[in-house]
Amino acid sequence: MPALTPDAIRTATETLSHLTDYLREGPDPAEALALVEPLLDEYTGVPVQLADSLRALARAVQDHPDTPRAAEVDLLIAELRDAAWEQADQHTLHYVLDDLRGLYAKTPSATQGGGRCR
Repeated sequence: MPALTPDAIRTATETLSHLTDYLREGPDPAEALALVEPLLDEYTGVPVQLADSLRALARAVQDHPDTPRAAEVDLLIAELRDAAWEQADQHTLHYVLDDLRGLYAKTPSATQGGGRCR
């Protein structure tokens, strides 16, 4: 795996920004769901990964020998860990995708005999 750089992470966030722009254009819901699905995967999606990254950052800061031992630092580390829990709670968003997919599977299409008679 290549070394991580701030530019590599920026590229990932730019990709998310492009996805947002695309979704604002009103694509077909099935396509939109397929594009968002990897982001909300129950085990590897963004909420889970961001939570893990925040916890790892808190640990790296706390365990580093150059980190000052002060109440202010303890509070900042606690905030990172709280934010990690909040992100991890969002892992259930994958159920929303399941429900949306189910909704579109049940909705009759106007092109399959569900249209109005003229």
